[in-house]
Amino acid sequence: MTRQEAIDRMKELSSVLQKASKAYYQDDQEIMDNREYDELYDELVRLEKKTNMVLTGSPTVTVGYEAVDELPKETHDSPMLSLDKTKERETLRGFVGDRKTLLSWKMDGLTIVLTYRDGKLYKAVTRGNGVIGEVVTNNARVFDNIPLQIPYQGELILRGEAIITYSEFERINSQIEDVDSKYKNPRNLCSGSVRQLNNEITANRHVRFYAFALVRADQVDFDNSREKQMEWLVGQGFEVVEYRVVDMNTLDEAMDYFAQKIQKNDFPSDGLVALYDDIAYGDSLGRTAKFPRNAFAFKWADEMAETTLREIEWSPSRTGLINPVAIFDSVELEGSTVSRASVHNISIMRKLELGIGDHIKVYKANMIIPQIGENLTKSGVRDIPASCPACSGPVHIEMVNDVESLYCRNPECPAKAIKGFTLFVSRDAMNIDGLSEATLEKFIAKGFIHDFGDIFEIEKYRDEIVTMDGFGEKSFQNLMESLEKAKKTELPRVLYALGIPNIGLANAKVICRQFDHDLDKMLQLTEEELSEIDGIGPVIAKSFVEYFQKEGQIKKIEHLLSHLELQSVAKNENEQIFQGKNFVITGSVNHFANRNEVKAEIEKRGGKVTGSVTSKTDYLINNDTASSSSKNKKARELGVPVISEDEFIQMM
Repeated sequence: MTRQEAIDRMKELSSVLQKASKAYYQDDQEIMDNREYDELYDELVRLEKKTNMVLTGSPTVTVGYEAVDELPKETHDSPMLSLDKTKERETLRGFVGDRKTLLSWKMDGLTIVLTYRDGKLYKAVTRGNGVIGEVVTNNARVFDNIPLQIPYQGELILRGEAIITYSEFERINSQIEDVDSKYKNPRNLCSGSVRQLNNEITANRHVRFYAFALVRADQVDFDNSREKQMEWLVGQGFEVVEYRVVDMNTLDEAMDYFAQKIQKNDFPSDGLVALYDDIAYGDSLGRTAKFPRNAFAFKWADEMAETTLREIEWSPSRTGLINPVAIFDSVELEGSTVSRASVHNISIMRKLELGIGDHIKVYKANMIIPQIGENLTKSGVRDIPASCPACSGPVHIEMVNDVESLYCRNPECPAKAIKGFTLFVSRDAMNIDGLSEATLEKFIAKGFIHDFGDIFEIEKYRDEIVTMDGFGEKSFQNLMESLEKAKKTELPRVLYALGIPNIGLANAKVICRQFDHDLDKMLQLTEEELSEIDGIGPVIAKSFVEYFQKEGQIKKIEHLLSHLELQSVAKNENEQIFQGKNFVITGSVNHFANRNEVKAEIEKRGGKVTGSVTSKTDYLINNDTASSSSKNKKARELGVPVISEDEFIQMM
């Protein structure tokens, strides 16, 4: 390679790596995997050494990207450099030598600089681009484990990593109904949580902070030891990153310990950091343009396994995006069995020249996420479907942000209605256990479910379902029992489960009661007839009528009803004592299990329960009738009676 060819290649690599970094850190998109990024980065480093030239904007001297939100910016007192890294133990051993070294986790979150003055948290700033960060002091105050006040009264500056645990990440994602809105990994979730404009959201995310470096603590003698600094920080109330003291002779034992523990850790880590204990010696080494010379990072060498690609499974989502997932012969990686890996998009498929039957190498990125590292046979991409797996509608390959992806543009595709199916199986609707949103998404992607009635016919796919990830004979049997139980239900639950806009369970009960639970009669109603019902109104009436007027809707309802046994509701006109009455319930209850039971009693007797006190409210139920709560105040202003639970029971 000539010098000019090397320079041209450096320009090409810089452009590719910058684009990948921007996509990953700012746009939350993965256009290449970590292994490929590292290979290209290492190639760029070699070329820069060979040419003794570093081009403007090279990723080897550019640390991160400018923040793009509205948080205040601040320049760091000293640049926050990244670390030189290796995947070879011997390279790390050469760095450690015979010097006392601290070996610790390289946590995968968001780096934060904390400043304390007069014993109190004064400021928190993100790493940002290494020179300028964002001020997130209010958010840091609600981290789970940051001390707001410490014994030391001087100015303390320290650095650490804000992280969100895997268990917290899974908890938060489980509460997000929209599959496409779920967070990709704990690092992205942490970054968004720390940089919120409303720190109430941050507090609910349970962010944790682990100190890894002390920058300044005047008038404190640390005996020239980084370990003494860490011990001192613990004494001030901080949690510090777990570390082991090593030299070249004890390095292997410590690394084996970390390699075993990472498989059980509840926090994300992408490697280890070695830091000289001798502060003066480390500082005397200085730094390069990007790396300090007193520390070195170790990234886990990826354990690779060869296998055969058997299938590309195309998984439709709510946005219409159809994601490719590679299914291959099972292999053992990092202590677990792996048989599938996301390929992310068609661009990556084309880069890998990936076709069914190819011999591939797979690994776990950061020992966690299965990825395809290399395609040994490269037969070429030829397995892109011509129709959507969920609806059989036409598909299109589209270029979005320089990434080729497959999309279904059918507005009626059941994959796009995943939220509706999730509502249908929820507790207050059909109450079907065993059908989480993730499971529904899999069934829809396989073409098992197109409308609500199909859910009750899932047994015909038994042989395929019991072999799916997360399913087995026991899970399938539990699902069948849950479906059998769900068949016996009441009409208001069915109406609510359909997901008719503006029709909640309470409105469904009111409508059913008004028309004696006669569905045929309800399907013939006009907007005017529905609007005459107290509490319904024209908006709800319009939604109800338009829903059943949609083409094919009645046929779908009949399909669903063919599987159900609607329970008759006993009529008792004498019980309708709360007909036309509006209640609000607040505070704790004593005679009922919860406020929902009170609500049920009111609705059973013809009444309605709302969330706020208005001029239309007839009674506010609050056991603390004399309290100065906002609801009590509003009730008194409007002349609404505030009654206790005992008084309500007497009314019943």
